[in-house]
Amino acid sequence: MISLVNRVFTAFGPPTVEKKSDAIRFGILGAAKIAPLALITPAKSHPEVILQAVSARDRTRAEEFAKKHGIPDVRDSYQEILDDPNIDAILIPLPNSLHFEWAVRAIRAGKHVLLEKPSVSNATEANILFNLPELSQPNAPVLLEAFHHRFHPSVQLFRSFINPADVVHVHTDSMVPWFITAKDNIEFNYNLSGGSIMMLGTYNFGMLRIIFNDEPEECLTCDTSVFGDGVHDKCDYDFKAKFRFPNGGIGEATTSLRGPILWKPSEARVTTREVVVPDKTLPSTQEKVLTRQVTLHGFIHAFIWHRIDVKDSNVIRNKADRQPVKQWVESKSHKAYTYKEAGGEFAHLPGEDWWMSYRYQLEEFVNRVKGSPTQYWVSGEDSVNQMKMIDMAYEKSGLGLRPTSSFKVT
Repeated sequence: MISLVNRVFTAFGPPTVEKKSDAIRFGILGAAKIAPLALITPAKSHPEVILQAVSARDRTRAEEFAKKHGIPDVRDSYQEILDDPNIDAILIPLPNSLHFEWAVRAIRAGKHVLLEKPSVSNATEANILFNLPELSQPNAPVLLEAFHHRFHPSVQLFRSFINPADVVHVHTDSMVPWFITAKDNIEFNYNLSGGSIMMLGTYNFGMLRIIFNDEPEECLTCDTSVFGDGVHDKCDYDFKAKFRFPNGGIGEATTSLRGPILWKPSEARVTTREVVVPDKTLPSTQEKVLTRQVTLHGFIHAFIWHRIDVKDSNVIRNKADRQPVKQWVESKSHKAYTYKEAGGEFAHLPGEDWWMSYRYQLEEFVNRVKGSPTQYWVSGEDSVNQMKMIDMAYEKSGLGLRPTSSFKVT
């Protein structure tokens, strides 16, 4: 308990480091609630990141935000930040419906972009954004969809226990308590591309895709709940979806933005097929088979708390009649707040146990901008496929795709 308290306390109040002369200067578009988690707090402990400017629709709000977070410059418009030659990179934490326009504008202004998830409103926008000609030029801007949780060591360790080809079923769930998301919040505004699939379920979808290491062939079912008041009836406040993947496996995702008061950590539970395990100690008439279940509790905010449970069900049986001779279960739990704890190919990577997933993400973003090697990345192709999966679910649900921006790319 003491280590948990210390870790969380330091994560939200990290040590401030001296900034390098060539640090990346960020501008923030919008005084959004997610910005402190996504960038402002992680930047304090990164020597190569400086928060330079912020703009919001309401300048007074921007000034209050800048004062609270120690941001020196306040600009009158988003475009004014993009036009500033001293700004190197942009954080876009705006409502989903504005991601496409301002990401395109930022890329065309030559700025690197850290783009809050979901990247855009639908796959049509994603195909345009992530295939902009500017992104394929020499010294192109860096564009990253901020799937922060995928950068945390716990997710990489979790993946090491799974052979995607053997996965037969995955259950994922996530939720936030009902009192956090009021009906009139942007989460339930269709014109702002709201909905539980967009706001939270996209985490689940991303986990399904990396567990199977493939793209879903079909959304089999997608059941949603809406308020049904004629105003919010296109925005789901919870959903349950089922997908079929190319290896025949089934992936399920369930999310609620109106969950119970008692919060439950997100979960990804993987069941694999029965596989034969070579064992030279057995007679030729017998074989050993194993079925594995791997569960990652707390995959979205693993820096607070997480646990990886690995449960191996072992059977020694006769080959002729497949009758068991011996059966036993081996269970073990793991954690990885640093890459050193995760071990394997990433063991050499930097990190502290109090680093948020956002801090790990920022480390890789800076590396990519600086031209240094990155060990993990969310590619443009990955982000396009992510939006295709979201569209697949909304089409199956009957609610329809989130609206495409009126902003035209010419």
